[in-house]
Parts: sequence; C-alpha cells; structure tokens
Amino acid sequence: IPLERHTFATTVTLTQGVPLETVSKMLGHTRVDTTQIYAKVTNEKIDADTKRLDSKISERFTIAI
Repeated sequence: IPLERHTFATTVTLTQGVPLETVSKMLGHTRVDTTQIYAKVTNEKIDADTKRLDSKISERFTIAI
C-alpha cells in the first residue's frame, strides 16, 4: 500500500525533524506552499521543536539576575 502524500509529509518526515523545505523537494514540489497543503504541523511537532529550541538557547545564553 503506497503512503498517502499527507501521511508521508506529516508522519514520516516532519514529525521526524525533516525541514519543510526538504520535504517539499522530496515530494517534487517547486513551491513550499504546495507542500503545506499536504504537511500538517502537529502539536507533538510544535512541542518537540520548542524543546529543541529551548535547549539550543540555553546552551548559548545565560540569564543573569
């Protein structure tokens, strides 16, 4: 059974950390906005990205109080 474009774009790639621009190229799209039709950002993806960003920020900056 072939993967649907929605499943591939969302579950297989985006939720695994593949950037939207890369997913766009993988799907053969010339425009990222076309990919956005298929790829949905899930709450889990937002949570993982937020945690990753927080970790990177805390590695580079310290807050002096």
